[in-house]
Amino acid sequence: MERLVGTVSRGIRAPIIRQGDDIAQIVVDSVLAAAESEGFALRDRDVVAVTEAVVARAQGNYASCDQIAKDVKAKFGEDACVGVVFPILSRNRFAICLKGIAMGVRKVVLMLSFPADEVGNHLISLDQLDEKGVDPWRDVLTEEKYRELFGRTVHRFTGVDYIEYYKELIRSAGAEVEVVLANDCRAILDYTKDVLLCDIHTRARSKRLVKQAGGNIVLGLDDILTAPVDGSGYNEQYGLLGSNKATEDKVKLFPRDCAPVVARIQEGLRARSGKQVEVMVYGDGAFKDPVGKIWELADPVVSPCYTPGLDGQPNEVKLKYLADNEFGDLQGEELREAISDYIRKKDEDLVGKMVSEGTTPRRLTDLIGSLCDLTSGSGDKGTPIVLVQGYFDNYTK
Repeated sequence: MERLVGTVSRGIRAPIIRQGDDIAQIVVDSVLAAAESEGFALRDRDVVAVTEAVVARAQGNYASCDQIAKDVKAKFGEDACVGVVFPILSRNRFAICLKGIAMGVRKVVLMLSFPADEVGNHLISLDQLDEKGVDPWRDVLTEEKYRELFGRTVHRFTGVDYIEYYKELIRSAGAEVEVVLANDCRAILDYTKDVLLCDIHTRARSKRLVKQAGGNIVLGLDDILTAPVDGSGYNEQYGLLGSNKATEDKVKLFPRDCAPVVARIQEGLRARSGKQVEVMVYGDGAFKDPVGKIWELADPVVSPCYTPGLDGQPNEVKLKYLADNEFGDLQGEELREAISDYIRKKDEDLVGKMVSEGTTPRRLTDLIGSLCDLTSGSGDKGTPIVLVQGYFDNYTK
C-alpha cells in the first residue's frame, strides 16, 4: 500500500543527563526503547538529533564566573576599562557571562544596540524611534538621553528593564559601569580602546571594523574560554558563544568534540537496528516569533556536528508550480503520475531553475535543526532527543 504520511518528528524521552554519562549509549537506548514502546520501526535515512545542552552537560562543559573573570583579566590586563558591545538581552544567555566579565575588569562601558538586540529582543519599537526623530544608524545615545526620550522601558515578555538589570549586575560584580546605545560598533572607541564584542553572527565584521578604526585589544565572546582556566570547560572554536545559565555563578558552554558522539550514535543504531540513520547535535533553530520579534539565533550555529549524510541543502521542485504550469491540463491519476515521473527524473542541481522557485534554499542541518528545536521546546517536555522520519521522502515514495 502507498505510504500516505510524509515527515514525522517525534520527541524522545530520555533520563536526566548528568556529567560523565555516556550520552551516545543513552541516545541509542532511548530511541530504540521508544520505537518498541510506540510500535514504530527505524528506517534508512531517518535522522536522530540530540540537543546540544545534554551533550555539553554529559561532557561537563561548565565554567564559573571566577573562571570567566580570570580569563578576561588575563586577556585585557589588570585594571582594564572594557567596552562590552552588542550583547543580547537575555538573563539565560548573557547575564552570567556579563557577571564574570565584570568581575575581571575595573569598568564596563556597556554598548547596546537599539531598538533591538541581534536576536530581536526590543528595548523600544521602531515607531517610538520615528516619533522621537531618532536615527538608529547615526545617533549615539547616552543612558541619560535614552531615558529622557523613552523613559523606563521593559521587555514585552519578561517585564525586565534590561538597561537597569545589566547595570546592577555589573555593579554587584564590583565594576564601574557606563551605558551607551549605538548601532555602529566603532562608536565604542570614543569611550575605550579595549573592546569585547558580544555579537554572534556579525562578530567577524565587528572585530574587523573596530580594529581598523583603532581598537587596541579587540576580542569577541568566541575568544574567551577557548582553553581551560583552572579546570574549567571550554570551547576552542566558540568560546563563550552559545553558553547558557547553569546556576547563578556558572554557565554551560556550547559542546565540543561532538564528532565522536554522532559517530557512536550512528554506529550503535546501525548495529542494533540494521539501519543507516543520520545523526546531528542541534541548538537554536532559525525561526522568528512574529509577535515578540525574537529570532531563535542565539547559538553560533544550528548544528555544531552531524554525520556526512546531512551535508548539503535540499534539491526539490515546487509541486504547485508543476501542477499549475508544466501539467496544468492534467488531473487525477494522470497528474499524479506525470509529477512523480518529473520528480524521478529531476536534475541533480536545480539552483536557478524556475521549477525550484519558492523552495527553501537553506542547509539541511539548519532546516532539520529548526524542526527539532520546535519539537523539543525549551521547557519541561523532557525530550532532548528528536527522531525525524520521512524527511528525505518526496511525492514518489
